[in-house]
Amino acid sequence: MSSVLRPGNTSLSTLELERNGFPELRGGNLSVRLATTDAERDAAHALRYKVFYEEMGASPDAETLRLKRDIDKFDAVADHLLVIDNDIASDARGVVGTYRLVQSEAAARIGHFYSSSEYNISKLTDFPGRLLEVGRSCVDKNYRGRAAMQLLWRGIASYIFLYRIDILFGCASLPGTNPDNISNELTYLYHNHLAPPALRVEALSERKVEMLRADPQALNYRACLAGLPPLIKGYLRLGAYVGDGAVIDPQFNTTDIAIIVKTELMADKYYRHYERRLRDALDERE
Repeated sequence: MSSVLRPGNTSLSTLELERNGFPELRGGNLSVRLATTDAERDAAHALRYKVFYEEMGASPDAETLRLKRDIDKFDAVADHLLVIDNDIASDARGVVGTYRLVQSEAAARIGHFYSSSEYNISKLTDFPGRLLEVGRSCVDKNYRGRAAMQLLWRGIASYIFLYRIDILFGCASLPGTNPDNISNELTYLYHNHLAPPALRVEALSERKVEMLRADPQALNYRACLAGLPPLIKGYLRLGAYVGDGAVIDPQFNTTDIAIIVKTELMADKYYRHYERRLRDALDERE
C-alpha cells in the first residue's frame, strides 16, 4: 500500500473514498474535479488547442487544425482534471484549466505511456508500485494567477490520495527548441535535481540533448529558478527529480524534461492539509 494512505492516521478510509468517488474541491468561484461527460472532455481538448497551438505556436497537423482540438489516443483512456469557473457555468462551458492523468492500467490499454516516446522509462514501469503519468497541463490566459494553479495541485494531490499513487511522472516543457537559450536552466535542473539511479529515466539516445551545458558553480540560482515555467517550479516544490537528458519537441515548440515525484515526499508535505480538505469535501456530499 502506498504511504499516501496511512492506516491509523486518517479517518478517511479507502472504502469511503471509493464509495464517494473523486470530490469537487472549491476555491471561490473556481472548482476542480474530474471530467464526467464527453462535452467536458471536449472542452479540455479545445482549451489545449487554444493554449498550445494558437497561443504557444505548436504546429498542428491537418486533422488537429480541422478539429481545432488537441487530442491523441491517450485521451480516450485518461482522466481529465478540470478547473471550472462556476460564475460562467458549472459544466463544460466553464472549463478554464485542465490536466491529463494516465494510470498504469489505462496506459496498458494503449500499450505504453506517452513519455516512452521521449524517454526510456523502464525503471519506472519496473517499479513495484502504482504509477500516474501527468501531462497536457494548461490554464486559460485569463486565469493564470495563483488560484487556478493551486486548485490543480489540490486536485492532483487528491487524486494521488484517492488512487494510492506511488510515483507521479511525466514530461514538462520549457519554451523553445534551442537548448542553448536555456542552457543555464537545464544545467541547474541537472546539477541540483537529477533523479537517483533507481528512478533515473534517460532520454532516448536518438533524441537526447545533454542538460549539463554550463559551469554549475557559475550559475545564478535565483535567475535560473526565475527562468523556469511555473509548472516546473511547482514540481520542484514537491520534491521532484528530473531525468537524464532533455528532448526537443518541434511539434509543440518546446524542450521537454522528465519529471519524477515520489508521492511519499509529497504526502509528507501536504498529507494532513489535503486529508482534511478531502474529508470536508466528502462530508459536504453526504
